[in-house]
Amino acid sequence: MSLASWFRWNEPPSRISQRNPTEMVVETLMMELSWQIKQAEKQQRERENEYRKIKTGVDYGWLVSYPKHNYDISPGERLQLEDMCAKIHPSYCGPVIVRFRQVVAEYEPEAQEVSRLFRSVLQEAAEKIKEEEEAKKLARQWNTKNRTSLSLATFKSRSRISPFISDIKTISEDVERGTQPTRRVWSMPEFRHTK
Repeated sequence: MSLASWFRWNEPPSRISQRNPTEMVVETLMMELSWQIKQAEKQQRERENEYRKIKTGVDYGWLVSYPKHNYDISPGERLQLEDMCAKIHPSYCGPVIVRFRQVVAEYEPEAQEVSRLFRSVLQEAAEKIKEEEEAKKLARQWNTKNRTSLSLATFKSRSRISPFISDIKTISEDVERGTQPTRRVWSMPEFRHTK
């Protein structure tokens, strides 16, 4: 048996899984949530150990064994959060994670509060996405309106304004001649229909 068969060098490289981008976003965001919950639990235990050490003056932390993961969100809340994650566009996944980490670092929440912070970050991102979609929609509408208005501007009508024709009478000509102006408003140009 050759060594190459053990390492599978002869096989073509496996392709990246053909999963739905939405599923990948949901999985990534939920993994981030569970990791932040674990970190919050760890920090909470460390704070409790420090408090006990200060209170008793003795460190018994090396005697205590903690379970790996105490707090877990309820299945109903998990489904709601997964549904909210599914509404996040893949291009916003990274910024949502960065914002979530900033909020967790700022507030230093307990494990029970992490899911609420995560929900607020998801709502904030969903509102931002909605605002950007509305802005794009308005921009598209504006562009189509501009196209129609430009096409109307290039449309040539048959009626033309001829302000420099000599038979147009103005008020200043009547004043120079000393005649009374007729009822017509002389400051308006004359419209003529050309064929």
